[in-house]
Amino acid sequence: MTYCVGLRLKKGLVFMSDTRTNAGVDNVSVFRKMFTWTVPGERVLMLMTAGNLATTQSVVSLLDERSKAPHDRNPSILETPSMFQAARQVGETLREVIQANAMSGQTADSSFNATMILGGQIRNSEPRLFMIYPEGNFIEANGDTPFFQIGETKYGRPILVRAYDPEMSFEDAVKLMLVSFDSTLKANLSVGLPLDIQVYETDSFRLGSRRRVEADDPYYQTISTSWGEALSQALKSLPDFVFPDDAASTR
Repeated sequence: MTYCVGLRLKKGLVFMSDTRTNAGVDNVSVFRKMFTWTVPGERVLMLMTAGNLATTQSVVSLLDERSKAPHDRNPSILETPSMFQAARQVGETLREVIQANAMSGQTADSSFNATMILGGQIRNSEPRLFMIYPEGNFIEANGDTPFFQIGETKYGRPILVRAYDPEMSFEDAVKLMLVSFDSTLKANLSVGLPLDIQVYETDSFRLGSRRRVEADDPYYQTISTSWGEALSQALKSLPDFVFPDDAASTR
């Protein structure tokens, strides 16, 4: 399983992904799930993947190859005029890979399934964020839905919904996302460290800070411990529950 989050802020975009891939409890590996393409001064694209590893690696390899090959009937993701068209290219490539494997009778909702988050900025437009489905279609983040999650999403979602602020700094966004990931890691063993972080600042047209968080990272350990303690103290500070008199009398 996987957990990836793409967050849209007024300052730019923040991506975070885990790196665990497992084909059973006795076959666990580490694979990068975050990929980037840049044309300095003109565009930056960031992609995160979840799902069948062979499918996602094929998609990324095809996108890479086509970005370096001579022009054909379709522009590569380094040539598209907009982020919308880049999302279409990624979606079409994903559908192409799944359909190639579907010759054996599998379909998009089979074990060849994959979902992706694409974000970035192309000159003369704003940063944009998309979630791309196995069928090749996609949706775009907006003011009401400012972030996307793929993979094992349910455990880390509540803190994102409660604490997200579009005005927050990159530092606070990373802290928020680390709490979201820590909640997921505690609840699901199929998501694991290390974590990859990538920041993009609006109108910079270059990749910002990038970091890999290992299991022994001091800041991550502080966040994990402090968040657990804060939750415990918050629970204790809430008003005590009181049983109704009639219920108490029957005990």
